[in-house]
Amino acid sequence: MKLIISWLINAAALALAAAVVPGIETTGDQAWVAVALMAVIFGLVNALIRPLLKLLTCLINVLTLGLFTLVINALMLWLSSWIAAQLGVDFRVDGFVPAFLGALLISVVSFI
Repeated sequence: MKLIISWLINAAALALAAAVVPGIETTGDQAWVAVALMAVIFGLVNALIRPLLKLLTCLINVLTLGLFTLVINALMLWLSSWIAAQLGVDFRVDGFVPAFLGALLISVVSFI
């Protein structure tokens, strides 16, 4: 049950990011399907790759007082978008700045 709630929150945060942040968009007829699939991909990337990346960048994270975590979140969103594009999901992030702003928004929504 907790996994489904987390997935729904991620999907809502991704939909909000696609609606608000320029450079993050869903294309195609069924945007909700793209957002739902992107939420699954984003969750898997965060579960599998993010812990390793946080471990490798631990020193940088300590030196920046945790602010480098925002960069890691942006890279995870950007990577998820690239994976989604390879799988044919119509969710696109156009660069690092939209990924950073989208990751910031997703982090705030997930925190709330």
